[in-house]
Amino acid sequence: MSQTPAIGRIPIRDVRPLVECGRRPAKAVVGETFEVTATLFREGHGVVAANVVLKDPEGRPAPWTPMRELTRGTDRWGACVTPTSVGRWTYRVEAWGDPVATWRHHAQIKIPAGIDT
Repeated sequence: MSQTPAIGRIPIRDVRPLVECGRRPAKAVVGETFEVTATLFREGHGVVAANVVLKDPEGRPAPWTPMRELTRGTDRWGACVTPTSVGRWTYRVEAWGDPVATWRHHAQIKIPAGIDT
């Protein structure tokens, strides 16, 4: 029986690189930078933020790498990461609602219109 992954408030979909639907690992050379991308979105008007967390072959997380929206309005995000040693590295994409960026976005619209934020 296969289990459908739960979808939270900020779905993370279509994460790449991906080889044969995740059945085979993506490959890179030590020191080769590659881009991790994902589709992220949320319901409503809140702003999202995301990171890529790369883990070394021993399972230790490397410093997280902030993702950026690749093209405004497309919900496609990306970040470049670089493995620093030989072995099987893994990565995950984390996303959350960003209250400060949401406030900033609303303020940029409301302050020029004379509306109290």
